[in-house]
Amino acid sequence: MLSKLQQLGTNADGRYASDDELQFMDTYISSFDSRVEAYRRIKAVEKEIVDTVLIKLKTSYPNLLFPKGEDMQGKWKQDTLRVLRHSAMTVLLDDPELLRQQFLYWFQTIMQAFGAQEACNITYLVMQDVVKDLLPKNVADLLCPILEINRNLLGSQPKS
Repeated sequence: MLSKLQQLGTNADGRYASDDELQFMDTYISSFDSRVEAYRRIKAVEKEIVDTVLIKLKTSYPNLLFPKGEDMQGKWKQDTLRVLRHSAMTVLLDDPELLRQQFLYWFQTIMQAFGAQEACNITYLVMQDVVKDLLPKNVADLLCPILEINRNLLGSQPKS
């Protein structure tokens, strides 16, 4: 939403915006209540989401969070909560581009530096299933596309 507003301000500089250019605002306003409710629901179960994902990772991928024998579960949990909170804000604002520009590109560099792409890829894939189990369908439908963006950016290998 914020990125779209900024782009509208730039594109309509010195003139009135057309109805077509304003359509995204109607869409956002009509979805606002459901986005606020989704944000609140995600916030209420964030710990359960992350804990459930961790249990599934430990069961299905027991060595994933132990690269080179080092226990990375604490760091993983902290990072995963941070990404989930940014994702919830993205649901609220309906602005995936803002998420990419202000957080994911920076965080992607860090994950690549630590070689954590595989863990990110699996984490956000598993998280989508967990979200579908723990949250109502309408909330999961708003959050899962954002989790897929996270998976694609944070779980990808650097281009050489």
